[in-house]
Amino acid sequence: MLEPDDDMARTAAAAQQPDQERRGRKASRETRRFQLIEATIDSLARRGYAETTLADVADGAGLSRGIVNFHFESKDKLLVATLQFMADEYAAHWRAALERAGDDHAARLAALVAADFDRAICNRRKLAAWCAFWGEAKSRPTYQTLCSGRDRVYQATIIDLCSALIESGNYPLDASKTALALNAMLEGLWLRLMMDSEDTTRDAAHTAAKAMLVALFPKHFS
Repeated sequence: MLEPDDDMARTAAAAQQPDQERRGRKASRETRRFQLIEATIDSLARRGYAETTLADVADGAGLSRGIVNFHFESKDKLLVATLQFMADEYAAHWRAALERAGDDHAARLAALVAADFDRAICNRRKLAAWCAFWGEAKSRPTYQTLCSGRDRVYQATIIDLCSALIESGNYPLDASKTALALNAMLEGLWLRLMMDSEDTTRDAAHTAAKAMLVALFPKHFS
């Protein structure tokens, strides 16, 4: 016969088991979705948007095609989820860089620029996937809606930092136009990296971006 304490322990363990099983199933679902999204990024980088199929993604993830259909139902839903994942990852990356930079405006702007050339974000497969989505954005309002809010927050952050530096250094610049130019430069450098230009490495691109900061704000960067 079980002692009272043993009986209570077994009852408590039995009560916890369904919760553990649910957590395990949830972890498994999240793991599968992550595998499929990573395989989608790989396929976009290798094949492009139009040539990527659910079969390619399933094969790339080492999973059955039924698993893809179970989690995403269609290619469109899988691609939207992949874009959502990449946008969330990018936003979390630059926000973390700002947090690490502290309160100094120049340090924060430098950190924001440097974040764009971090290997975790700036690598050939992810740049190619971004370009695949950019190529479709004009004809797919869902993609525009998904990214526009995040773009506005990012752009507003650059504008705020430029405004603070312009005021501090008494530069004859317009904050909004300067921020737009910086953002366009960063996107252009990403495009050159994606095109595998011989004279553009990740380090060279970051150096060029820093040179622009020096040209715009010479009292704050050198």
